[in-house]
Amino acid sequence: MQKMKTTTAQFTYPWQLCKTVHLVRHGQAMHNVEGDINREALLSPHLFDAQLSPLGLHQVGKLRNDVHASGLLKRIELVVTSPLYRTMQTAFGVFGSTESNEDAGVNHPQIMAVELCRDRMGVRPCDMRRRVSECQALFPSIDFSMMDGEDDSLWNPNVRESEEEMAARMVLFIKWLWTRPEQEIVIVSHGIILQQILNVLENDCHPTARTALCKRFDNCELRSVVIVDKSLKVADSQLCSPRNAAKETVLREEVSV
Repeated sequence: MQKMKTTTAQFTYPWQLCKTVHLVRHGQAMHNVEGDINREALLSPHLFDAQLSPLGLHQVGKLRNDVHASGLLKRIELVVTSPLYRTMQTAFGVFGSTESNEDAGVNHPQIMAVELCRDRMGVRPCDMRRRVSECQALFPSIDFSMMDGEDDSLWNPNVRESEEEMAARMVLFIKWLWTRPEQEIVIVSHGIILQQILNVLENDCHPTARTALCKRFDNCELRSVVIVDKSLKVADSQLCSPRNAAKETVLREEVSV
């Protein structure tokens, strides 16, 4: 986790209308290793749900240490992860609870698998009922209640999801994110998905932060933003009264690393 730099805009917003979102790309996985040698390997059915490589596991361990040392873990209220193996390994490895002494007395956030932030759709079909069952056995502490256990309706084996369709899916995902009560959330997903999330948000991004914020993600990179729900007026928010709204404001920040 790199040192974060912040640029502060000239506006203030009630803190109840803001969320701090930490975007994390999964650690290096075996499909990344094979893809560096031959790009065609990325389409291999054997690498569809690739596990982390030895380097990826090391990256996850380093980010976990950084998150603990910085105090960030204490602030996180929810971790949302793509339901692919490499992202769940990363989410649990960085933010999950283990039986080690370092976790004694530490409150770990809920980890939830969500279909909307999965990798690019349409690569190949998946037996979702069997897969959810397998993942629940491997990651018993991850919440799979948001997953469709009947079939994998979001995947079409014959059509690869377009850039426009991914962007539309991220709009839906961000709308879902605003329904959550938590105000500090981690999203563990895939590089192309995280970039699509930032592309959706970039129109509201300070120009000086836009280039650094929307660049390609490295494996196991953490990048943070503060987002604001401008669709609600202060007095309309169910989370604060008009009397308190005038008192409780926060500086709007675009945060990059």
